[in-house]
Amino acid sequence: MYKIAVLPGDGIGPEIIPQAIKVLKAITKKYGVRFEFQEGLVGGAAIDAYGTALPEETLKLCQESQAILLGAVGGPKWDSLPPPQRPETAALLALRKGLGLYANIRPAYLFPALADSSPLKKEVVEGTDLLILRELTGGLYFGEKKRERTATGEVAWDTLIYTSEEIERILRLGFELARERRRKLTSVDKANVLITSRLWRETAEKLAQEYPDVELEHMYVDNCAMQLIRRPRQFDVLVMENTFGDILSDLASVLSGSIGMLPSASIGGKTALYEPVHGSAPDIAGQKKANPLATILSAALMLRISFKMEQAARDIENAVNRVLEQGYRTLDILSEGTTLVNTEEMGDLVRQAVEEG
Repeated sequence: MYKIAVLPGDGIGPEIIPQAIKVLKAITKKYGVRFEFQEGLVGGAAIDAYGTALPEETLKLCQESQAILLGAVGGPKWDSLPPPQRPETAALLALRKGLGLYANIRPAYLFPALADSSPLKKEVVEGTDLLILRELTGGLYFGEKKRERTATGEVAWDTLIYTSEEIERILRLGFELARERRRKLTSVDKANVLITSRLWRETAEKLAQEYPDVELEHMYVDNCAMQLIRRPRQFDVLVMENTFGDILSDLASVLSGSIGMLPSASIGGKTALYEPVHGSAPDIAGQKKANPLATILSAALMLRISFKMEQAARDIENAVNRVLEQGYRTLDILSEGTTLVNTEEMGDLVRQAVEEG
């Protein structure tokens, strides 16, 4: 039996998480495995109930589970809180740090049926299949932050710090992932300006000697942003520090047709966390408009990475592909000639496709 901590969170979280669970339940019937789902509060919902975004009992639940399925956190209701108390910081960053989740894996894959949903030309995005690996526990987000008033006005700073151990850890994972795919690793940095990036690049070159079967290339982050839009098929695995990864992984959403299609996995500790890349989308919460496919695909990543159920993961991905080929779409990926379905209907369609596949 596999124990899964379920954290719906805020906004559309409580709508999309049940869709992934119904698909996972279809997997239990097909493969004879058992999942135990136990729900906890996190984010704004936890602040409202307990006064903190990550209650001790939720953290304990996560630590005692084999995997975590998270919806989304945050929203305008809590935006007025001091940054350290807001859901995005007090829940997500604290979870990553508390569970030792140092690496975020974000695949960007274009399902053929969605080639017309991307704002980019079809001939540019067709065949896109890349993976962005983002360092999660270092850099600007965790360095010293300070703001103070001076005689000439206010000054504020965020400190960008990385140790060689942190850099080597994420780069080594990048080499290993590239070795499992098409054996090309793009290390993204800003070594012409940042001293941390120079340490990053030197560490990558040193590690490359251990992986002679993997092609290593270096690319400045600004050029990488352009190349992702210009020629995305050139990439296999991209590895980068925290801030660069946060920005470029969202940019990659246009390659898949919608940010509602991007899953993610945060790994490194005993328990891994799986969540869609998109946010809580409070503007459409409660309207059944949300796309649950990123959450469902995150569940597929859970099967692949945490539970080593490769075929089951492929079953879910193939089911999503069949549903899209049949022309079913949520609002964010709707195009002429396709059929609009709501959040629950999309979940039911994928579940049915898994059962029939």
